[in-house]
Amino acid sequence: MLKGAVNSPECPKLPQVDEPISEQEIAEQEVFELELPDRTLLSGPSSRLRDLATLIRVGRDLLTGFRALHFAGPCVTIFGSARTKVGSQYYEMARQMGAACARLGFTVVTGGGPGIMQAGNQGAFEAGGRSLGVNIELPFEQELNRYVQRSVTMRYFFTRKVVLVKYSYAFIILPGGSGTMDEMFETMTLIQTGKLKIFPIILMGKDYWQPLMDFIHQMVEEGTLSPDDPDLIFFTDDVGEAAAHLQRHAVRQFGLRRKRAPKAIRVLGEKGMVD
Repeated sequence: MLKGAVNSPECPKLPQVDEPISEQEIAEQEVFELELPDRTLLSGPSSRLRDLATLIRVGRDLLTGFRALHFAGPCVTIFGSARTKVGSQYYEMARQMGAACARLGFTVVTGGGPGIMQAGNQGAFEAGGRSLGVNIELPFEQELNRYVQRSVTMRYFFTRKVVLVKYSYAFIILPGGSGTMDEMFETMTLIQTGKLKIFPIILMGKDYWQPLMDFIHQMVEEGTLSPDDPDLIFFTDDVGEAAAHLQRHAVRQFGLRRKRAPKAIRVLGEKGMVD
């Protein structure tokens, strides 16, 4: 042994099973992994050929999303639960917020599904604005809501998230589950680490989100968040206040001006918002 070398810890023993894994179970696992691109990507080591194919699919997925939103103009992304019922308090809040964003000149982008996503698209559509959906392939089909004017379907969750963030000047978070919190905290992390400029993050639904905000302040007290980090979140239930915050911190901060949208090149398969 070399002088000063450190002994490596022993590899942990594999868990013992009463019966060996059958060939059928191995085949079923392989079918499961190949059913969806996300599963193939996350299934551990693969052959070089399969990894190369995955990289090509990821690149194509991103390019598809980029070309779809290239012509959308300045966007605001609305995140929230797909399970929110039509006509409920938070559905109406999201619908009004979608309309307010459209009146400010923003294109409203959502995940394209039901619930809060539909409400945001509906508000923009009814206000005469632009309404986009970035859908995702799932084991069960997620249908686009009827208020989406233009959509793109992504293979991977992470490429979808990249597209939702890339073209947005603000993020509006309404009540949702683990996916909504993932989207909110990843956006917050990108701002914390300087990957994004300080974009407005508007958190709506005070009764629902108050325990989360209390926990965020507790994290500050414990020293796991910076004292300034909670200030990244504008916490309100008032649509007028949220719209004013967008006006101050998105429209003015970035010097947004109405201008002619880039022209789509049809031979490249591109489509403008009014095609």
